[in-house]
Amino acid sequence: MSPSRDQTPDLFTSHDHEDTVVAPLAERMRPQQFADFVGQDDITAQDRPLRRAIESDQLSSTIFWGPPGSGKTTLGHLIALHTKGQFVPFSAVTSGVPELRTILKGAEQRRAISGQRTILFVDEIHRFNKAQQDAFLPHVERGTIILVGATTENPSFEVISPLLSRSLVVVLKPLTEETLGLILDRALADVERGLGEYKAQLSPEARQRLISFSNGDARAVLTSLDFVVTQASAGPDGTRVIDKAKVEAALGRKVLRYDKTGEEHYNVISAYIKSLRDSDATGALYWLARMLEAGEDPKFIARRMVIFASEDIGNADPLAVVVAMSVAQAVQFVGLPEAQINLAQGTTYLASRPKDNASYAGLLEALQDVKAHGNLGVPLHLRNAVTSLMKGLGYGQEYRYVHDDPSARTEQTHLPPPLKDRRYYRPKPPE
Repeated sequence: MSPSRDQTPDLFTSHDHEDTVVAPLAERMRPQQFADFVGQDDITAQDRPLRRAIESDQLSSTIFWGPPGSGKTTLGHLIALHTKGQFVPFSAVTSGVPELRTILKGAEQRRAISGQRTILFVDEIHRFNKAQQDAFLPHVERGTIILVGATTENPSFEVISPLLSRSLVVVLKPLTEETLGLILDRALADVERGLGEYKAQLSPEARQRLISFSNGDARAVLTSLDFVVTQASAGPDGTRVIDKAKVEAALGRKVLRYDKTGEEHYNVISAYIKSLRDSDATGALYWLARMLEAGEDPKFIARRMVIFASEDIGNADPLAVVVAMSVAQAVQFVGLPEAQINLAQGTTYLASRPKDNASYAGLLEALQDVKAHGNLGVPLHLRNAVTSLMKGLGYGQEYRYVHDDPSARTEQTHLPPPLKDRRYYRPKPPE
């Protein structure tokens, strides 16, 4: 029979009845004071402005941006504990604008009757579209509410500019392995709220596997730990010995944090391209592996390789684009998982080749001149005289045929007069 657990109340509300559903381990272990909040010292250390603002009840509208399990909701919990305003939690996933209007009306009445502020905590604020976010603006401006939003998405793209300009954006980082280890160890040792009564003993390899499985997410590491410990069999002395094999059997395949339409998608492909550009094959292979393991479309990777071959290698090695196109064709022909081999070969080839972006840089300069000068006329000597009228107007006159006159290659101008001294293509000298 499993040991009993505390029946921890919901995050922001309490219940008086005794048959409350047992809260998940991540909820039970949620810090109740700043001293227990770990992993975000840059913003929650004792001398940091955000913590001082919360503890002195002087918080202004704030948006917490960070990956899952980095502490956004826990900070909301700490705000609820340390502020005198009416704290109202609201989820953009489970509630909509009608419920929000009711909350905002209550905030107005509360302020008018008692002068008490309302702190509105909106989880997953990015789930509101831009028109719905407009509903917050007048109330934030008038001070009816202090808006505290939490989001996993980049606020620059997902939160309207007027709301951003009225809010402090606080960036939370993925938790380090050291921090996750501390959180895990606390849960194992805590008899009152954690798993201490299970007498679980994790091998170092099992502990590390749980930490790496969580991808910087405290909720994930505690959820995984809870499942592994409670499913393990107890020995004669009540101890549950857990090794790496038991962890892997319980958890299965690791799912990497990677949204193929979100910011992480662009972060990882950016790291891949920059590794190629810096001729770091090891780095490029790592980011390639990250994309493949997370389920990225191999055709997307191949397309970026084709672009890179011309943009960054160019004529330093004209074969690079041929290789990249061959990899793209191989990906289509072979498919995963074997196409990983083709992608790896193409990656190491592109990373190891000399780099020269002169073609791309020259095109950008030429495009700037096209936009700046408009439709400059083609010089008459470069025009093709296909009718007698054109010949009479001077089309093609004074054109020098380079096969008959080799010096024409350098002496004959090929640009409109306003641009005659321009030089767009400046290849790098051979290494």
